[in-house]
Amino acid sequence: MFIIHGNIKTMEGRDFADGYVEIADGKIVSVGDMEDCPGAEGEVLDVQGSLVMPGIIEAHCHMGITEEKKGMEGDDCNENVNPVTPWLRSIDAINPMDAAFNDALQAGITAAMIGPGSANVVGGQFAFVKTHGRCIDRMIVKAPAAMKVAFGENPKVNYSGQGTSPSTRMAIAAMLREELTKAAAYMKKREKNRDGEIDLRYECWLPVLRGEIPLKAHAHRADDILTAVRIAKEFHLRMTIDHCSEGHLVAEDLKRAGFPAIVGPDMASRNKIEVQNMAFKTAGILSNYGILTAITTDHPVSKIQFLPICAGLAVKAGMAFEEGLRAITINAARICGVANRVGSLAPGKDADIAVFTGNPMEIFTETLYTLIDGKIVYDSQNQK
Repeated sequence: MFIIHGNIKTMEGRDFADGYVEIADGKIVSVGDMEDCPGAEGEVLDVQGSLVMPGIIEAHCHMGITEEKKGMEGDDCNENVNPVTPWLRSIDAINPMDAAFNDALQAGITAAMIGPGSANVVGGQFAFVKTHGRCIDRMIVKAPAAMKVAFGENPKVNYSGQGTSPSTRMAIAAMLREELTKAAAYMKKREKNRDGEIDLRYECWLPVLRGEIPLKAHAHRADDILTAVRIAKEFHLRMTIDHCSEGHLVAEDLKRAGFPAIVGPDMASRNKIEVQNMAFKTAGILSNYGILTAITTDHPVSKIQFLPICAGLAVKAGMAFEEGLRAITINAARICGVANRVGSLAPGKDADIAVFTGNPMEIFTETLYTLIDGKIVYDSQNQK
């Protein structure tokens, strides 16, 4: 398959005002100027100057695990009767039939990081998945992809109401430290006796402790952000700081810490005390400090199809234009640990591609085509 006569934005490397993308077996074979296009055989998609870019990536959401319009029956986001549940796997609760997946495709969103909510100190394992399919097992790019932990109001509110810990920020941090300490001891035991009995509670921590996947830390308030940093440094862990609503207030500290940020949902209301300083300017301030930054809708807190608009509002509030696009493509892929597969148009990567009438960060821009693994999964004319 060939996409020809596109305004190609690769998101890393050279762009092409009149370019092509060659696709075979679900992968990108080559990208270049139309003058260098090899003989186009098979299916040819002439986009007539439309913008061609990598599929958009949502770096943090609860699509399919908190389903729209289904109330308690469709809400599997929080196992809020136990504050520490690392063994939970989001892939066991994500429903690809959730209408949000179709909304994502219509917005050019081809992949998403999906996992548990923030009611628990440790919520469980996130998965990075494609947004098209009926069987979650065939949609997975990486699972587990991160371990969810949460600081601040959400665990406090959930468990203080139950008359049990944690009811303070001190308890949240202490419970996480205790869990990590026990997990580290379990890892040493497993290394000495690889044939020993497996404990599912701690086995799931091994990829975190080995640095293969990060902690995914829900943290809004500046002090919660820095507590997350403190604990990650204590245990020598990788980490992403998700939401990071007051990150702009401690940007220098975050820069020194070296952890990436996933900012948002800034389109949502300030319905909690800890998000009183939430603003679209945060993403740009962090990016300008050299912090690797992505943008999130936190769907369904704000709707996933508004992700490119959220990036546009961040640009309006001071983020560099190119960084706005990177925040929902290659930056998101790097933060999620899947940049070898998605996030840019480069030979060898998955052919996950979005074609737009113009800049997707502008409200009147339309999605013409969405491709996943080289197949057209959304066609604006045929409403595939």
